[in-house]
Amino acid sequence: MTIGCPECGALEDIPPLTARSLVRCRVCHYPLERRSGRSINAALACSLTTFILLFPANLASLMTVDLLGGERSSVLASGIVAIWQGGWVILAALLGLFGIVLPFVRFGTLALVLGTVRFGWHFKHAGTLFRWVLWLDIWAMPDVYLVGCFVGYSRVTQNLTGLIGAGGYCFIAAALMSMLTRASLDRRTVWRTIMPDQKLVGDEPVISCTSCDLIAPASCEGESCPRCGWTLRTRKPDAVVRAMALSLAALVLTLPANLFPMTFSIQLGEVVPQRIVDGVSELFQAGLWPLGILIVCTSIVIPVAKIAGMGWFIVSVKRQSRKHLRLKAHLFRLIDELGRWSNVDVFTIAAFVPLIRFGSLASARTAIGAPAFALVVFFTMAASRAFDPRLMWDAQRRRRS
Repeated sequence: MTIGCPECGALEDIPPLTARSLVRCRVCHYPLERRSGRSINAALACSLTTFILLFPANLASLMTVDLLGGERSSVLASGIVAIWQGGWVILAALLGLFGIVLPFVRFGTLALVLGTVRFGWHFKHAGTLFRWVLWLDIWAMPDVYLVGCFVGYSRVTQNLTGLIGAGGYCFIAAALMSMLTRASLDRRTVWRTIMPDQKLVGDEPVISCTSCDLIAPASCEGESCPRCGWTLRTRKPDAVVRAMALSLAALVLTLPANLFPMTFSIQLGEVVPQRIVDGVSELFQAGLWPLGILIVCTSIVIPVAKIAGMGWFIVSVKRQSRKHLRLKAHLFRLIDELGRWSNVDVFTIAAFVPLIRFGSLASARTAIGAPAFALVVFFTMAASRAFDPRLMWDAQRRRRS
């Protein structure tokens, strides 16, 4: 059966695969299908378990800290509510969507789709739902939120006595199961079960769906994909313009995100502003250098690399460059996958702000750098999603033709 490579657009025939097989695109080396560790049964079990665990993870106590006999506890949404009440509505909305709302939507819907596929139930809109599930893959972030909670807990317990609650343990399990779901999901088999791939017949011009990679006659451009319901296009419309606008917006916000404080901490009546570099320095001084390195990578290296990388891709398309295409394809894939982890720093704020509320002795509140940084991450993620990497390979095809 033939599909269109989602990274370079080349038409590829995928033979029947055995266990632990891997098929890569002959042009760009994109992994088209991987059987090792993939299973519909495993993905169904993991997604359903994640969905169920999210309920106690959100309702039960997440963490509790103690200072001079005073006790503060939080649930998963406490920090987001505190940020909202502090007037940072955009930041609270983004964190609420990424950390609470979208995980419920993604894993509940994924369990539904995989259940229909596993038990052979006919469901008319299964393809559309599965397309939305895959689109939500990078936006639902319980795993990123977990790392943020871990960093926040490490910072809080430097000076306070802390205890992880029942909700915290459920959230740890839910986040780990969400990662297992991503690792075990056999996307290609699910798509084929919903509707088989098509066979390339003769020399008829074809296009491939930009969502599910199903090939269709070129004359069907502009119609709905019969498998996933997405509009059939040769390339994503206005991909370069949208990616450029979003990358520029992220670039503009990079300076306030790094120069202005993320939080204000009150320690024994003294207000202490904390920027990203201050938080990193604090972790290193406390001997938590692995967490410090993690924050440097997620909060500084990855956002800057994403903006620089997107600039390289856009210039490459504009100049119709044929150089380093495989390197650019691999870099784009890395940028698209790792971008979500930059949210660790803002999730850290949501984790520790509701716990440090002891009046003039110790307290913390969000500052302007946090929403600026969250928007940088959002815009860079949206830019990589808006961009179409196949445009970089079109220059090579023009040369051959």
